[in-house]
Amino acid sequence: MTAAVLAAQMTAGGDDSSRFDPIESWYPVAYIEDLSQIAPTPFTLIDRDLVIWWDVLAQAWRAFDDRCPHRLARLSEGRIAEDGLLECPYHGWAFTGEGTCDRIPQQLPDAQAETSRRACVKSLPTIVEQGLLFIYAGTPARAEQTSVPLMPVPMVDGKPTDGWIVLNTFRDLPYDAATLLENVLDPSHLPYTHHNSVGKRSNAGPVELEVISSDKSGLIGAWQEGPRKGTLGRQDTTFIAPCLMWHELKSQQFGETITVVYATPTRKGECRIFARFPFKFASKIPAFVISATPQWYSHISNNAILEDDQIFLHHQERYLEQSGGSESFSQSFYLPTKADRFVFEYRQWLNNYQADPFPGQTFKPALATEQLLDRYHSHTEHCHSCSTAHRNLKTAKQAIVIVALIAWISTMIFALAGGENTLLTAFISIGFVVVGSIGWTICDKLQIKLERGDRMPARNRK
Repeated sequence: MTAAVLAAQMTAGGDDSSRFDPIESWYPVAYIEDLSQIAPTPFTLIDRDLVIWWDVLAQAWRAFDDRCPHRLARLSEGRIAEDGLLECPYHGWAFTGEGTCDRIPQQLPDAQAETSRRACVKSLPTIVEQGLLFIYAGTPARAEQTSVPLMPVPMVDGKPTDGWIVLNTFRDLPYDAATLLENVLDPSHLPYTHHNSVGKRSNAGPVELEVISSDKSGLIGAWQEGPRKGTLGRQDTTFIAPCLMWHELKSQQFGETITVVYATPTRKGECRIFARFPFKFASKIPAFVISATPQWYSHISNNAILEDDQIFLHHQERYLEQSGGSESFSQSFYLPTKADRFVFEYRQWLNNYQADPFPGQTFKPALATEQLLDRYHSHTEHCHSCSTAHRNLKTAKQAIVIVALIAWISTMIFALAGGENTLLTAFISIGFVVVGSIGWTICDKLQIKLERGDRMPARNRK
């Protein structure tokens, strides 16, 4: 990533060179594959409740304020009507893709209340790039002038090209976007926090990070030695303000790998992470294995990795607030080594450019551990692959019980009827029950993994 490319992002954040306005930027809100074209979807972006829906007439995604101008009912509780308009659930007012009101069923035939500006819904600019839906949170007129933050991988129609494979996941996290970015910009925590998941304590060592450039648009950095005590080569880091970062690594062992993270702020103490993992392998075998693995099964592992640090990060940002907040981070944090160079630079950027999307707000009381480990509401129900798998697993469990029950009842009837080979039939029936029990148990464990995480992180298991 060059300084010239970063400079292209300068329109993000507004025109004031001394301040980065977090509203004036594009943010990813969902993978296109996870959005429904037949029902509206709610989403909160920087404390603003929105409704996302598919405008079949324009063949485009729309984002409106999630409030009907009539009586402020949530439009996301409504429907996409037969004529393709977004219909309010309360009184049936319907809106076009531009946000204008098309009909008010309660008015007389010759009335035209729908033509009033007060009958319109505020619409936000949207764009689809690299398989993600982005929404512009600020002044609509600035949207076209503002670059969309994209990862450095060639893609056509949301699919990677030129030999790349991209794994995707997301989750609603119980901590700030700033806490997330601080965390992922820090490569030195990997061997310890993620020991036995994606790291090993034995790979830990001195980490000398270097900031090559830093300004309003973000930062570029490097780790000359790189991970695993230098065995993989140099790692380059890029942060594009306000929500995108990636680590890029090229090695003979793994080919080219990039760890990409988007941090979309939703509310104070909450954000949605979009994690993308582009790979370009020298061998076709790893690519085949990755492609053959069901997405929902990969997401189980992804969620476990996020939970490695989810609990202590949720509390860490509250401790920082209690000790003075981000403005005094250099007094609250003790940062004696260059391993924290990117963390320091990011926190400095956040303060120097007044880029906090929730200024003056404080954190809510800490959540219980069980809530922090919730997977169903933070991921599964919003993910097309995982929600489908969850439904299928529940159905499979029910089917297994029914089949085992039928087999058992059939055996009893056959035995009572005095049929031949009663013993053989009994063994077959018992076999059905045993195999069914094993199948039910496997399905149940997978269902649980789609619903909640394990309290014991991988690093603490023996």
